[in-house]
Amino acid sequence: MYKMLRDIHRGMQPKVTNFAQELVRIPSVSRNEERIADRIMQEMKAIGFDKLVRDEWGNVVALLYGNESLPTVLLNSHMDTVDPGDGTAWKESPYSGRIENGRLYGVGASDCKSGLAAQLYAGALLKRSLLPLRGNLVIAATVAEQNGRGVGVRGLLEHTLPSLELKPDYAILGEPTGLGLYYGHDGWLELEIQIQGRNPFKVEDAARAILEDAAQNRGVTPMKKACKDVAMREPEVEEHNGIRRMTIQMERRLYASEPVEEVMGQIKRNALMAAQGAGGVAVDVAVRQETQTMYTGQTRVVRHVCHAWATDPFHPLLDRSRQALAAAGCRVAPGKWELGRLGMGTAGGTLVNEFHVPTIGYGPGNEETAHSVNEYVDLANVQEAVYGTAVIIHGLIGIPVFGWTSDEI
Repeated sequence: MYKMLRDIHRGMQPKVTNFAQELVRIPSVSRNEERIADRIMQEMKAIGFDKLVRDEWGNVVALLYGNESLPTVLLNSHMDTVDPGDGTAWKESPYSGRIENGRLYGVGASDCKSGLAAQLYAGALLKRSLLPLRGNLVIAATVAEQNGRGVGVRGLLEHTLPSLELKPDYAILGEPTGLGLYYGHDGWLELEIQIQGRNPFKVEDAARAILEDAAQNRGVTPMKKACKDVAMREPEVEEHNGIRRMTIQMERRLYASEPVEEVMGQIKRNALMAAQGAGGVAVDVAVRQETQTMYTGQTRVVRHVCHAWATDPFHPLLDRSRQALAAAGCRVAPGKWELGRLGMGTAGGTLVNEFHVPTIGYGPGNEETAHSVNEYVDLANVQEAVYGTAVIIHGLIGIPVFGWTSDEI
């Protein structure tokens, strides 16, 4: 079976490379994914999946039905990327899609357009192999997932899949893992600390005291720079009806054992104590939120929280995935995302914590190049991810062939 998959995959490799390159060349900053969604839908049609859907959030979904209604595997990668700005820090256009020395360059190459291409063609590989599937395969290219806020996935799980009478039993994220089998990461949250009062000098003194206290106790670094736990931004100032308001944005790492409300409570207590010396000011702490509009016009109020999550490393999803990769001659390397920059994340928190779907990550990119200037992915990893994803899927929902049983894989 594996030799057959390898042989079919070998013939598909140029298409995989070309498709990944095309995706990188299409700008798709978060909530502006219409063009790339059109291109993905076109590719899904060409592959010939059983059913295609574009939902009201702008997610693009392909279905490959099995012989039975259960189980269902969800492959998920996001279409959106971070904003590369004016691109002047790049050696060339962030959307060049240049291929050099076996690497594909461009914004989203690692996070996670290469993962998206690999997942789509893993489905194509299984379809062309004619290997029978017991359960269903859902391949979802989702919107507004950058930084792990989960808008696209939440719409997919709350509305789109239920309307199709489908509920995922397992999920595989195409986020960058360097072909490791990842099963979780820490989280983060963005808070707004508001200080207000009638005396502008007292408000400014209180804000400065809060910043200094945080710096002394938490090793705070300026916002958007790599740090271990906390980053803060210089206060924004507003005046209204004689009231001075200063707002400090704080970004903080969240660990698995830390409930958001408890973290907020502690930060508020620290801020109140730091501001006591100024007197005559009010201090409040809240999770930052905003209304975001998808390219379809659908709006959502988004809280800036990415929850920590983990799938049990001994869960059958991981066991079967390890077994399938090993049997197919692929590298097996379990691990977790490190999320070296605050603000990075995946949809795993939404899938695991809100919808209780066991989830792993398996993608060709690397965390180190994600969200970075001159981002790239090794094309050899993209090709291996196609094959590896296909064998994981078959290990989960495939019907044993050639005398093999699923437990022997």
